Amino acid sequence: MIHEDPLAYALGLQGMALMRSFTGEHDRAFVAERLAEIRALLDDASLVDAGVDVARVGTVEGYRVWSETYDDVPNTAFDYDEPLVTEIVGALPSGVALDAACGTGRFAAALAARGHRVLGVDSSPDMLRRARLRVPEGTFLDGDLDRMPVEDAAVDLVVCGLALEHVPDLGPVFAEFARVLRPGGQLVISDIHPEQVALGRVPSVRTADGRRGRIASYRHATGDYLRAALAAGLDVRRCEEPLLPAVVRTEPAEEAPEPAGPGPWHAWPWSLAALAPEAAEAAQTGRPAMLIWQFQRPPAAR
Repeated sequence: MIHEDPLAYALGLQGMALMRSFTGEHDRAFVAERLAEIRALLDDASLVDAGVDVARVGTVEGYRVWSETYDDVPNTAFDYDEPLVTEIVGALPSGVALDAACGTGRFAAALAARGHRVLGVDSSPDMLRRARLRVPEGTFLDGDLDRMPVEDAAVDLVVCGLALEHVPDLGPVFAEFARVLRPGGQLVISDIHPEQVALGRVPSVRTADGRRGRIASYRHATGDYLRAALAAGLDVRRCEEPLLPAVVRTEPAEEAPEPAGPGPWHAWPWSLAALAPEAAEAAQTGRPAMLIWQFQRPPAAR
């Protein structure tokens, strides 16, 4: 069980902003403003006892719920990973491509459009059903990332998007990626950056009985991906960490209305930035949003 307290989150943002000030990124006035806001937050009656208990939900249950709206609600993560994944994949020849943890077939559809023969694997029957409708020419199979129903050395390309944060141990998954790749094959991964996972950027769902839930997620350090890939015999070809956009103000900020409490739970943690907007901006500026990797299985020796 997770206890989520909006006051604690807002104070955490203030603390992150103050730490950046401590290392010289902000001045004395900024520090004074943050301390004054902390006092105000502690006195805000709407934040007293506003915390809630949230269940950790497995991926099968979580994505069963999320599948109903996954393609209907904009996901800002796509804005960060799709341009880079498209650029990497666009430079590769068409062949047999595996969309690992394919979800509703976002990357499978793009791969098919580029002339690849597409396979998709996912552990969520509900997401697979939507993927089959979206990419009828593809072959979609039920399976876990560490035990995929794909033969050895069967694919030229593996793409895995927004999935590895839900895996507790990267080692077996990378070993499986290496197993299904042909010599010379490519692996392209996009994932929420571990700094964002640490900030609570974890999908929320309501379970069938109405409980609040977060899909089980794990904060893997950037080096964890690298170590798992090297242990699986893969070579690094590219690593990108696209940043969140900087807020550029050409005019003084307008006075924002005071937030009426923390807002609805389903909008947390994003909406909680409104409790401390300047601290949230300072805490996030220059931080990466996503982690994009390209690996290759070494070509066969001649």
